[in-house]
Amino acid sequence: MYKRKIEEYFIAWKNKAKRKPLVIKGCRQCGKTSSVVDFAKRNYTNVIYIDFHEHQEYKSFFAGNLDTETITTNMTIGMMGVRFVAGDTCLIFDEIQDCPRARASLKFFCLDGRYDVLCTGSLLGVNGYKTKKEQEEENNASIPVGYEEIVAMYPMDFEEWLWANGIQKEHIDLLQQHIQTETPVNEAIHNRMRQLLLQYVIVGGMPEAVSTFLTTHDMGQTHTVQVNIIEDYKSDMVKYALPADKPRIRECFESIPKQLARENKKFTYSVVRNGGKSRDYAGSLQWIEDAGIIHRCYNMQIPELPLDGNAIQEQFKVYMADTGLFISMLEEGTAWSVIQGQLGAYKGAIYENLFADIMGKMGKKLYYFRKESGLEIDFVMRYKGECVIVECKARTGNAKSMNTVLKYPEKYHINHALKLGDYNVGREGAVLTLPFYMGFLLREL
Repeated sequence: MYKRKIEEYFIAWKNKAKRKPLVIKGCRQCGKTSSVVDFAKRNYTNVIYIDFHEHQEYKSFFAGNLDTETITTNMTIGMMGVRFVAGDTCLIFDEIQDCPRARASLKFFCLDGRYDVLCTGSLLGVNGYKTKKEQEEENNASIPVGYEEIVAMYPMDFEEWLWANGIQKEHIDLLQQHIQTETPVNEAIHNRMRQLLLQYVIVGGMPEAVSTFLTTHDMGQTHTVQVNIIEDYKSDMVKYALPADKPRIRECFESIPKQLARENKKFTYSVVRNGGKSRDYAGSLQWIEDAGIIHRCYNMQIPELPLDGNAIQEQFKVYMADTGLFISMLEEGTAWSVIQGQLGAYKGAIYENLFADIMGKMGKKLYYFRKESGLEIDFVMRYKGECVIVECKARTGNAKSMNTVLKYPEKYHINHALKLGDYNVGREGAVLTLPFYMGFLLREL
C-alpha cells in the first residue's frame, strides 16, 4: 500500500459524531477498493466486504425490504462468518453502481447509525447507458439524497508519486518555500525532481503501474499494465453502453491522441470520424468524462474571473485524466522518447496533458484561452485571488501569446503569468518561471 491522500478524508469522516455512508467515486483501478479495505481493516474489528461486480448473487440481500434489520439478517444467513457489532462494524459495498437497491439502502443505514458503510463506484456518473433491465432496476431504487457523503478519488497524483519514491514532507515544504521566495532550487534537488517528473510522465498514477515500475524498474512491464487498463476501459464501454453507442464511445476515446496532435488541440468531432457531428458523438464523449477517464478544458471568452462564467461550453480540449495512460495510447517507444526529449512538436501535447493531470487530480476545472487570430494560452487558472495565465513548455521556448496578453492588461485584464517547463525558479517582470515539478504546489486560490 502506498500512502494516499484519501486516507486523511477517511479519518476525518470516521471522527464525525454522526457519519453518513461514504461513497468514493472514481475511474476504475485508481485504488478505491484497496484504500477502503486497508482503512477498514485498520479501524474496525468487523469488516464485511461485498463486491457487486464479481458477485451478482449478493444483490439478493437487497431484493426485499431495505431496512437495516432485514438486510443484516440476509447477510448473516447468506455469507459465512459475518458478524454485526454496533459501533465496530464496517460494511464495504464495492462497485455499488451494479446494485442500485444497495445504494438506496444507504438511507436506512444512515438513519439506523449502528454500522458504518463505505462504498466505491467506478461508473456512478455514467447515465443512460444501461440495459433496459438495469435501467428499470435503477429507476425503481431512489438515490439516497441527503443520506450519503460522496468524495472523488483519482489515480495517484504527483505528490503521492513523490511520497512513493521516498520524498518527505520537509522536502516538499522546502520546494514550497522556493516558490514563495522566488529563489532557485539547489541543483542536486532540482535534478532529482526533474528525474522523478519524467518518470511520472510515463508511469502516471495508476497504482498497479506505479507498483510495477517501482518494483521492477522495467518500463516494458509497466507499459503492459497500462495497456491492459486501457483495454479494461474499452471493455467497460462495450459492457455498459447501449449497442448503438458502443462504437461511438470507442471512436471518441481512440481519437484523443489525434485530437491533441492538432495545432490548436480543440476537440473536433470530425476528427473522431470524417463528417462526425456533435449530435452523433456528444453523448459518447460525456460517457467517457463521466467515467473519470478524461478531463475537459474549456475555452474562455475572455481570461478573467469567474472562470466558469466566462467559459465557452461548446469549445473545449480533451486530456486524459492520467498522463501515464495517455503515453501508453501512443506508439510503443514513446516513453523512451519522453526521457530523451525527442518528441518534436508532440511534446507540447504531452506536457499540456501533464498539467491537466496535475490540476485535474487536485479537483480543479480546466480552462484555456484562444482567439481566431491564433493567440492561444495553454491554461487559465485562479491563483492567489487573480486570474493568471499559464504556459507549459517541455523545454525553453518562445511564449509569444503570453507576452501579447501581458502587454495589453487593459484589453485582457491579466497582470501575472506562470511559465512551467524545464527551468529553475525565477522571475522576469510579470512572469514567474517554475520547474514543471512544482505544478502541484500551485494550490492557493
